Amino acid sequence: MTATARKAHTEATASSVNRTGTVVVMAQRPARGIDMRKMLALVCRNILPPLVVLFALLAIWQLACSQPGATLPSPTQVWADSYDLIAYPFFDFGSQDIGLAWRVLVSLERVAIGFGLAAIVGVFLGAVVGQSVWAMRGLDPIFQILRTVPPLAWLPLSLAAFQNSNPSAIFVIFITSIWPVIINTAVGVRNIPDDYRNIARVLRLNPMEFFIRIMVPAAAPYIFTGLRIGIGLSWLAIVAAEMLTGGVGIGFFIWDAWNSSRLSDIIVALAYIGVTGFVLDKLVAFIGNVITRGTAKN
Repeated sequence: MTATARKAHTEATASSVNRTGTVVVMAQRPARGIDMRKMLALVCRNILPPLVVLFALLAIWQLACSQPGATLPSPTQVWADSYDLIAYPFFDFGSQDIGLAWRVLVSLERVAIGFGLAAIVGVFLGAVVGQSVWAMRGLDPIFQILRTVPPLAWLPLSLAAFQNSNPSAIFVIFITSIWPVIINTAVGVRNIPDDYRNIARVLRLNPMEFFIRIMVPAAAPYIFTGLRIGIGLSWLAIVAAEMLTGGVGIGFFIWDAWNSSRLSDIIVALAYIGVTGFVLDKLVAFIGNVITRGTAKN
């Protein structure tokens, strides 16, 4: 062993002497590296199964729609007919001739406004209903009745009230997504432990301080469960509303493609809608897990 090697070995297993004179050998810490086996196992567990199912469904679809007399286009035909929509989602040639990504962003803007209002109002009303027995008895039956009304049933009234398609669509989003937020918030407030309420009395918190410091953090898992349901309903509502109100959103694009018999474009738009809805759901779930430290119900 050379002098340099002996020196490196001595430093790696350096010893120290404590107050009693005992020699304590400090073992060298192993270097932390990336465990490729764990990463590969994670990929195989979370990504590989959906890909296998996807390819299997595409194969079945290809076989079913490649036969003579098939009424729906096959995946290869969709790729050939709608290649521009798939490969160039952000093209913009003016007016209605824009990519699907821009249409999705227009729809998301409406969803952000409508769902944001529903989240604020829903949490407040849910807190009121959960806190008061009389409010619960008076409002809960009305909420249960109104939440069963289909989204498009609200559209004629909103058009009559606002006289404009954009605020009408936002109202439909709001009225559709607010109910799960109210109901889940009310359940979460009712399940706040009595110890929390006793602490609030000892600290002499006023109603606003109790709402911010005690009620919202304690009911957060239930609130974010309602928000996840609400964001999904919002996305469903905007697509349906845009089919009737027009504009440049993804919903109107589907309706226009149907009137023009562009079935391949409709299928591509459905893929955009599904992926966007999935991302929205996971985004709200991620925010909920961060705020509630993993206690939000999935």
